[in-house]
Amino acid sequence: MKVSCLQENLAKGLGIVSRAVSTRSTLPVLANVLLATDEGRLKLSATNLEVVITCWIGAKVAEEGAITVPARTLNDLVNALPQGQVDMVLDSDTKTLHLACARTEANIKGIDHEEFPLVPEAGENNRHRIETETLKRMIAQVAFAAATDDARPTLTGVLTRIEGKTLSMAATDGFRLSVKSVELGVPSAEGMEAVIPARALTELARIADEDSEYIFITMPEGRNQVIFELDNIVLVTQLIDGNFPDFQPVIPQSHSTRTVLNAAEFAQACKMAEIFAREANHTARVRVEPGNELMAGYATITATSSETGDNVAQIDASVEGDEIEIAFNVKYMSQVLAVMDAPQISLETTKSTDPGVIKPVGDEHFTHVIMPMHFGR
Repeated sequence: MKVSCLQENLAKGLGIVSRAVSTRSTLPVLANVLLATDEGRLKLSATNLEVVITCWIGAKVAEEGAITVPARTLNDLVNALPQGQVDMVLDSDTKTLHLACARTEANIKGIDHEEFPLVPEAGENNRHRIETETLKRMIAQVAFAAATDDARPTLTGVLTRIEGKTLSMAATDGFRLSVKSVELGVPSAEGMEAVIPARALTELARIADEDSEYIFITMPEGRNQVIFELDNIVLVTQLIDGNFPDFQPVIPQSHSTRTVLNAAEFAQACKMAEIFAREANHTARVRVEPGNELMAGYATITATSSETGDNVAQIDASVEGDEIEIAFNVKYMSQVLAVMDAPQISLETTKSTDPGVIKPVGDEHFTHVIMPMHFGR
């Protein structure tokens, strides 16, 4: 292999694939990144056997070839090189990659590319197209609600469905639930349903660049995988086996109080409450008071710590229904407020022991359910 490329392109490509490098595997080749010439470009791939990320960068190919080299070593070296052309030559006998850039030269010992796991390829069947920014926004509004421990593996995933012109995503950790749906520009002839690891979707959102207008989603038949294709990037992830819990009964269908709040003011009040709620399981109280002829409605957010103190913040609110006091995990509340794209949000409540529903005002396609916390009187 004899290939040349720009340092900045190589650094960017390595930055994209390196998050898929395995750090705990007993297989040494999984700590490596695959470099291979591919139709006049340089292909970079990394995998931890659950996720595969592949990226193509522009290159001048003098001789075809492939090798795997330690990802961390190559990444650190390339980032330290000056901007300019990087020339790479592989000694196929010793499996050593020689790099030269400006007045710097280095040799990195590698492992034969044939020991690297096969990189799956997408077919043309069951292929769905969605705008990149739309999918990134969906992932941001849903994936954070997935569980982070593996006690219940299905809860670490995001239930993803495509039916006709509708793409929907749902995630829950048992304490909160995020559901988002969007209308696709092109209806899908074949539907799909899968539980996709939330970590893989978060990585997809991270690497999806502005240059790719669309992301194509493919589920190859019989492979228990989903493939996401961008212009120069492909991410493949294993699906999670098991049935995702039926979440529809969890979403309250009615409420006795609907409170409309300024999203930024509510987020700021929750942020301050979180300072004092840390030592109290992140518990903060939200008391809603409807207005009357003399006074507008308001919400009071309170957090108390026996060790550090307490704080009270009051913000204006438009309240329809009864007064209520309900306790929430304020950390969870702050997280959902951070992904809302609306100037106002609505909080729908029934009783202090029932879940609350948070929605962006004017967007009926995003629903977040948060379980109440218990508090003493």
